[in-house]
Amino acid sequence: MLDGPTIASSIHDAGFSHVVWIPDSHLGTWETAIEQSSLVLVRPTREGEAVAIAAGLLIGGAKPLVLVQCTGFFEAGDAVRNVVHDMKLPLKLVVGVRSWQAVRDGKSRDNCPTFAEPVVRAWGLPFTWIEPTADIAACRTAFATLAAADSASVLLWAE
Repeated sequence: MLDGPTIASSIHDAGFSHVVWIPDSHLGTWETAIEQSSLVLVRPTREGEAVAIAAGLLIGGAKPLVLVQCTGFFEAGDAVRNVVHDMKLPLKLVVGVRSWQAVRDGKSRDNCPTFAEPVVRAWGLPFTWIEPTADIAACRTAFATLAAADSASVLLWAE
């Protein structure tokens, strides 16, 4: 299982400067490691605000990464639409897909996993999936690929 220090170093090594984030579910387990890293941690009050803050950072020349859970991504839809399609900014997001593994294993009826990928597709965002059981090399590659993308992109984290 990938741990917080591996995630924080992977984000940093990929070249991200800021993490804009409301800790939630599995992504919340990374909090201490991100706080202790050299990444600048910005804590918005809502996910739509996280996207707006990231947009400002992008305009200012920073390289932010937005971390949200799938339900927060749904809430932030209009901000994502505006930043990505109107402003044409290369927004980068990690979207934690809550209950992905439990639904896949028939242990939950949470509908967040049902809608996460279709909503990302509806916004026209390129995406890749990663599971917390991936190895460190796959994690580092996923964050490096996300950071290197010329356009807005999403890393779907299968919680």
